[in-house]
Amino acid sequence: MATLLTSPVLMIGEGWDDYGLVDSGHGRKLERYGARRFVRPEPQAMWSPRTETWDADGEFVPGSDEDGGGKWLFDRDVPREGWPLAWNEVAFTASCTPFRHLGFFPDMAPVWDWMRAQLAGRDDAETMNLFGYTGVGTLALSAHGRVTHVDASKKSVAQARENAALAGLEDRPVRWMIDDAAKFAAREVRRGRRYDGIILDPPKFGRGPGGETWRLEENLPELLSNCRQLLDGDSRFLFLTVYAVRMSSLALAGLMDELFTDLPGTIEHGDLSVREDGEGRLLPTAIFARWSNPA
Repeated sequence: MATLLTSPVLMIGEGWDDYGLVDSGHGRKLERYGARRFVRPEPQAMWSPRTETWDADGEFVPGSDEDGGGKWLFDRDVPREGWPLAWNEVAFTASCTPFRHLGFFPDMAPVWDWMRAQLAGRDDAETMNLFGYTGVGTLALSAHGRVTHVDASKKSVAQARENAALAGLEDRPVRWMIDDAAKFAAREVRRGRRYDGIILDPPKFGRGPGGETWRLEENLPELLSNCRQLLDGDSRFLFLTVYAVRMSSLALAGLMDELFTDLPGTIEHGDLSVREDGEGRLLPTAIFARWSNPA
């Protein structure tokens, strides 16, 4: 049976050529995206910034609503259609979205590395990316075999396809699915499908293409149960991340421990974080739980 490790794990994202956390503090963070710099809200940056003045191309100013709202304010011209960035061989377009992020989640870089390590030596793996967004994680997984990419947003899936073309990876074996992630996973169970690995990054709240309502605390247990049924003793991993909720990573691991009790391997949990450039401070960004089953 899978072994639950109760001590939390810290996954640290280091900057790379096209991304870095420059500074943080007083509820904000300064990041570099290629040649451009932006300021975004970050409630967990409760300390003081290292530098008094931040030189940025733009800043996202949040609205008064805790769960959303706000707008970008620009000090320099920033192309609305976005600009190209890359992580290893995966190229993609960054842009200032209305949702305060820039079209991808840079703190997921250590997760992409971790998933690749679980599939080391494989080029025939079957993996699935639920809530796949603009596809950077999907393209990272596609180096090891066929990937099923699922997202309810037609616009996000279109952007993911464009990112694949930008990276010259459009011929990799990816199924691009515009669908409600929870319903798709349930149908895959009924079809008797299996996967070598699954990554899921569910939102706190969302709506599917048919108006379906998603609430994390209510719907995650059933979704995770279905994901478990898509894995077996030869599968390699499941990785679950959760943002912007008042929840412990240990709670996620406890749910996973209940559902994965009949599989071999290890269940771990902890925080995702990003290190400031220059061996600086660690900024927590999300919680996670993961199951792995080394070959």
